[in-house]
Amino acid sequence: MKMKIRGQRGGAAAEFAIVLPILLVLLFGIVELGVLCYDKAVITNASREGARAGIVYSFPDPIPDTEIINVVSNYCSDHLITFGATSVVNTTITRTGDSSGDPLSVSVAYRYDFLVLPNLVTALTGGINLVADTVMRME
Repeated sequence: MKMKIRGQRGGAAAEFAIVLPILLVLLFGIVELGVLCYDKAVITNASREGARAGIVYSFPDPIPDTEIINVVSNYCSDHLITFGATSVVNTTITRTGDSSGDPLSVSVAYRYDFLVLPNLVTALTGGINLVADTVMRME
């Protein structure tokens, strides 16, 4: 027969109440880090898509920068995880020439604002600036 000690009642509930906030912080931190890494991969792919669109052969003139920016913006608007927040993606295009073999650089910058408690964390850290650069040679 098992005897209960009188002072032990509710001990499990108290321990759970102490551990729960730590577990929630870990869980939301893991989710937040996953979304941050995913968004970094998205802007990296958007940079590649923009560079690829810019280097393909187009006769008689190369594809204008505005079309490359549209490719990047469309890719980001379709794939970035923002949970309804407005996402501002800045695209910078650098060309050293328009002939075959000249490099074309596409740089995409995005400010990641945290999704869990965004006002508190952004006030403390100011968000994280994600940048992706891609350099390809003109075809």
